[in-house]
Amino acid sequence: MPITPDTKDWTWVLERPCSECGFNARDYPTIEFATTIRQNAATWLQVLARNDARDRPSDVQWSDLEYACHVRDVYRVFDQRLAMMLRDDDPLFQNWDQDETALAEHYELQDPLIVGVELVNAANDFADRYDSLTSDQWERSGRRSNGSRFTVASLGSYCLHDLRHHLWDVDAT
Repeated sequence: MPITPDTKDWTWVLERPCSECGFNARDYPTIEFATTIRQNAATWLQVLARNDARDRPSDVQWSDLEYACHVRDVYRVFDQRLAMMLRDDDPLFQNWDQDETALAEHYELQDPLIVGVELVNAANDFADRYDSLTSDQWERSGRRSNGSRFTVASLGSYCLHDLRHHLWDVDAT
């Protein structure tokens, strides 16, 4: 059974804590972004090592493996967006349909060991980019096609919520 696509606009998490996972993006220190990204990736390796990582807990929820594939791709997409923000003035991000990606890439069939390596590599690339920032780059901007605007700092906060929330989704927080 296919998962119902998530069509919510989650940008509200930049204004108030998430009532589900408890993450407070607004007050998260930027100096901790890279470390938090790497720690998140390490936790996903533990999730992928579970015996039931391929099993969906219900017909309406992804398996741990599917969530890990999504998180790997979140790291990749957000690293690309961050690179664009650092290179271009106020870039417009391409739309990314995470649910279509899950279907097209057959998340449910991927190898957890390979996903783990790819996830850690993507996380390290993203964290390295945050580690390399200079103080004048944190306010550079970018935007989604729906009009949501981000700075380098708010993009990181928004992404960290997504990463934390998905660990909450798989009971790994």
